[in-house]
Amino acid sequence: MTRPSNSEDIQRLVLVTGPSGAGRSTAINVLEDLGFEAIDNLPLSLIPRLLDGPARPMPLALGLDVRNRDFSTANVIELIDRLTRLPEYSPEVLFLDCNADVLVRRYSETRRRHPLAPDEAPLGGVLAEIDLLAPIRARADVLVDTTDLSPHDLKAELAQWFDVRPGRRLSVSLHSFSYKRGVPRGLDMMFDCRFLANPHWKPDLRALDGRDPRVQAHVAADPRFAEFFTRTCDLVKFLLPAHIEEGKSHLAVGFGCTGGKHRSVTLVENAAVALADAGWPVSIRHRELERRGAALNTGADASPPSGAVPMREQAL
Repeated sequence: MTRPSNSEDIQRLVLVTGPSGAGRSTAINVLEDLGFEAIDNLPLSLIPRLLDGPARPMPLALGLDVRNRDFSTANVIELIDRLTRLPEYSPEVLFLDCNADVLVRRYSETRRRHPLAPDEAPLGGVLAEIDLLAPIRARADVLVDTTDLSPHDLKAELAQWFDVRPGRRLSVSLHSFSYKRGVPRGLDMMFDCRFLANPHWKPDLRALDGRDPRVQAHVAADPRFAEFFTRTCDLVKFLLPAHIEEGKSHLAVGFGCTGGKHRSVTLVENAAVALADAGWPVSIRHRELERRGAALNTGADASPPSGAVPMREQAL
């Protein structure tokens, strides 16, 4: 195959997966409503044949399910890597995540059998599937936690990322992270906040995070903060229309600091308000805060190495 001559020839391709009961089927239907050609539960071995055909006039969404006869973590990772190397496609992985307790409750309410534990209580199957999908979750370009989302909320969330209909505004996701744990995958822009005053060295602020007004006030008191924040937001707002002209539907912007707890979180929280006030759809992801929350719930370090993991998805 020859490389396309311009970005208009590159077809958008979304792989939709996640644990059973997290909303994958709903997401597939939503993407179809948003202008995608949607194919659910196609065997993995047939996807390369599908993509070898002529280009389609609309973007493509493929649902990947553990019930598929040739589904395995290794096969999905291999497929993602293979698609990434194809110049004709722009692949993205949409992972629908959900708390295990909520998944069990959904199965209990519907009285469905879990595909990985058809003859047992759903909990065993839910936990086995979460473990099975963990490497794929770490490769997600867009991760949506459906634990507290209704189908209507999920549709609104996905519309921010994937609405390809004319007139849609580009959405922005803001990520806070720790450089010690690596840079999140999929960032379009990244800013280093480590030069700002660090609340970690203030005993009364150390246990707090950048969502707390006291931490934000300490960071903002740095004489370099105001100009850095203003210039950064102005740059992002200046570039957003250019990314729309290039056909992008979302832009991922990262703010990193040493621990991913104080300065980067402060910048993300403040930038989200500034961009939302300017009329842009914004979502927030605090990777290290999510990791700490998961560790408190499980008693272990539950984070992937450097994937995009949301603390919360919020339309501001």
